[in-house]
Amino acid sequence: MEWKASHILVKDRGLAERLLKEIKGGARFDAVAREHSTCPSKNKGGDLGWFGPGQMVKEFEVATAKMGVGSVSAIVRTQFGFHIIKKTGQR
Repeated sequence: MEWKASHILVKDRGLAERLLKEIKGGARFDAVAREHSTCPSKNKGGDLGWFGPGQMVKEFEVATAKMGVGSVSAIVRTQFGFHIIKKTGQR
């Protein structure tokens, strides 16, 4: 199984909560990622491309695997910070 996802990574939980609220309120995920994410993927609107088991940190992988395609996650904490994940594909 492989998944395709985009994400927004920030260091502050409060900021992550505010951004998630904006996205749920209709803000474009890719635009929010470009403006706020600290990950280099922000230049591609947060797009991480395809990845399989063991390629991402466990918390990120588990959250993505459970999501439906097109859905946006709750805040996921990893050693890198706080992620908001949008699952864009599964194969």
